[in-house]
Amino acid sequence: MSRFRERGFVSSGRLSAGKSSGRRPTPIRVSRTVWNLIVIAPIALLFLIVWAVPAVLFIFLGGLALALVLSFPMALFTRILPRGLAIAIAFLVLLAILLLAAYVFVPLLVSQAAALINVLPALVQDLEFYVVRALQALDMQDFLSSTPEDIASRMAADLRTSLGVITSNILGHTMGVVYGTFSAALTLFAVVFVAASLLANARTFKAAYLTSVSHRHRHDALELWDALDHAMSHYLGGLAFVLTIQGALSAAVLALMGLPYPLALGAWVSITAVIPYLGAWLGAIPALLVALSISPAAVVMTALVFLAIQQFEGYFLTPYIQGQTIRVPPVVIFLGVIVGGSIAGIVGVLFAVPTLAALRVLVDFFRVRLYVG
Repeated sequence: MSRFRERGFVSSGRLSAGKSSGRRPTPIRVSRTVWNLIVIAPIALLFLIVWAVPAVLFIFLGGLALALVLSFPMALFTRILPRGLAIAIAFLVLLAILLLAAYVFVPLLVSQAAALINVLPALVQDLEFYVVRALQALDMQDFLSSTPEDIASRMAADLRTSLGVITSNILGHTMGVVYGTFSAALTLFAVVFVAASLLANARTFKAAYLTSVSHRHRHDALELWDALDHAMSHYLGGLAFVLTIQGALSAAVLALMGLPYPLALGAWVSITAVIPYLGAWLGAIPALLVALSISPAAVVMTALVFLAIQQFEGYFLTPYIQGQTIRVPPVVIFLGVIVGGSIAGIVGVLFAVPTLAALRVLVDFFRVRLYVG
C-alpha cells in the first residue's frame, strides 16, 4: 500500500482521480459517430422514461414551478438570513400552509364543491327559464326561427356540454395522470422534494452551467441564465400570488353578499384565472348561475363584483407584481394557451405562458448575437 501512496494511486484511503498527483487524464479518442451516440443516448432515454411514466414529467415540472414560486419570496429572506436558513423557513411556511389546507380548507372546499355540482342542473334550468323570458320579446317581433323554448333548451344543452368538456379535458387529463400513477401524498412529496433539491443546489447547477461554457462566452451565458431566471421566477411567483388574491377576494365578497358555496366559487376563480383573458369570464359563470337562482338583482351585483375584481387584477395587481415579465403579444399568448391545454390539460395551460416567456428571452438573446458569415 505504501508503494501505491508514493505513486499517487491512493490518496486519503481512496483512489485518486489524478488531479492530486499532478497527472493529466488519459484522453479516450472516439469517432464523431460514437460521440453523437453518446450525446443522443441520454436524451433518447429521457424521452423514453417520460413516455413510459408521464407522472415523472409532471413531478419535475411541478417541482420546478414550486421552486421558482418559492424563489420569489426567498430572495427577500436571503437579504437578512443565510441561504440555507431562508430555504428552511420557506419550506416550513409551505408545510404549515399545506397542513392548514389539508385539515381545514380542503374538506370545506370539497363539501361545497360537491354541493355545487349537485345543484348545477337546477341552476342551468333557472338560466333556461330567464332566457326563455328574454327571447319571448324577440319572438313577438318574429325575429326567431324557432320557439324560445327550443332555443333556450339548446343553449342549456350546449352549456352543460361545455362545462363537461372543460372539466374532463382540463382537470380530468391531469388528475388521471397523477392519481392513476401515484397516490396524492406521494406525488405531493415528490414535487416538494424536487423543489427543495433545486433550491438547495441552485448555485451548483449555475456553476456547472457556466463552467460548461467557454470563457469567451461565459459573460453571455450568465446574462442568459439571469434573464431566464428573472422571467420564470417573477412570472410563476407573481402568478401564484395573483391567483390566490383573486380567489380569496372573490370568495370573501361572495360570502359577504350571502351567496352560497363561496369557497368553491372562489377556488374556481383561482383555477380559471390561470387561463389568460378567457379565464376571467369562465370564473364568473358559476357565480352568476348561483346568483341567478336568488334574484336578478343578485346577478347584477355579482357581475359588478367580478368586473371590479378583474379590473383590479388587470390594471393594478398583475402589473404591480409581474411588471413587464412576459412581453409577448396577447394573440400569441392566447394561441399558446390553447395549444398547451390541448396537449397536456391544465399543466399545458399553466406552462404555456412561461414557455412563451422563455422563448422570448431566447429570441432576444440570440437575435443580437447570431449572424450568418
